[in-house]
Amino acid sequence: MPADNARYLRAAAQRRAEQTRRRVVAALRRLDAAGAPVTLEGLAREANVSRSWLYTQPDLRLDIERRRRRHRPAAAQTVPPERQRASDASLLQRLHTATERIHRLEHDNQQLRDALARALGERRTADILGHPAGHDTPNGKPAKLVGPC
Repeated sequence: MPADNARYLRAAAQRRAEQTRRRVVAALRRLDAAGAPVTLEGLAREANVSRSWLYTQPDLRLDIERRRRRHRPAAAQTVPPERQRASDASLLQRLHTATERIHRLEHDNQQLRDALARALGERRTADILGHPAGHDTPNGKPAKLVGPC
């Protein structure tokens, strides 16, 4: 009958678990003492353990969260001081100016689309009728080429 070695295996597994736990606690203390952010990923890397193992350790996770909250920087002030805030009248004026600019740009775009459509229509008509294409310059004269072609 073979010898029952289960107790040796259990003891070895227990020692391995204790060593792993000591490594994690030591790494956690090092990260905390260095002022480094304490994250599960960083701790797992530092202690050479898997993140999934850390997730199975509720007491260590609580300690990690506690240290993380302690090192979390204070929330930045999101609202500027009163003296730096724009007045309602100023904001309305900026909005009005931006709206006018948008309308001008929309009008310019429409004019450009219309001019392009006319030019393409004239070119297509000339192609269909077999007439030579008109000149692409506003004054009707051929464009002068500058430099070698």
